[in-house]
Amino acid sequence: MGITRRDFGRLLASGGTAVSALAGAGLTLAPATARAQQLRIRHAKATPSICPFCAVGCATLIHTVDGQVVNIEGDSRSPHSEGTLCPKGAAIFQLHVNPNRPTQVLHRAPGAAEWEVWDLERAMGRVAELTKKTRDETFIERLGDGKQVNCTTSIFSLGGATLDNEWNHIQQKLMRGLGIVPIENQARI
Repeated sequence: MGITRRDFGRLLASGGTAVSALAGAGLTLAPATARAQQLRIRHAKATPSICPFCAVGCATLIHTVDGQVVNIEGDSRSPHSEGTLCPKGAAIFQLHVNPNRPTQVLHRAPGAAEWEVWDLERAMGRVAELTKKTRDETFIERLGDGKQVNCTTSIFSLGGATLDNEWNHIQQKLMRGLGIVPIENQARI
């Protein structure tokens, strides 16, 4: 026996009525949901931290079990955010636990018409190789008047507005350590 669209609608309506009746009698799923969250982080170590995305510095609690991040949420003790996080802050967990993290990249050699699939290690090695080659070929230790400058002007660094504070700090240190002078962030442009 097949169920018609009309029968399906009646079934949904009667089910909705039953759920409404149970809710009216005081039955809710809220305690079960809260309990599930408590069980997930029951034996976790809570470490206070801050959201890395902007200068507001919303407080977070990072829950770990055996060194593995299992949950990140806003800290209700934060005086300015009171435990709430913006969409970027709410997605912090995905920075640490992401099964979709890229492991391959597409590479097209100069003059080639087709793309090749490279593993991430090979691509990172190639970027490092080209960076070193360019820096070695264009490094200026002293100007014509003898003033020491230790820089390369052939490499430019452009950061993005979606990068977090920690990444921008490390990027500045790396670029300045390489002697790169033109360093900019897209958020200022």
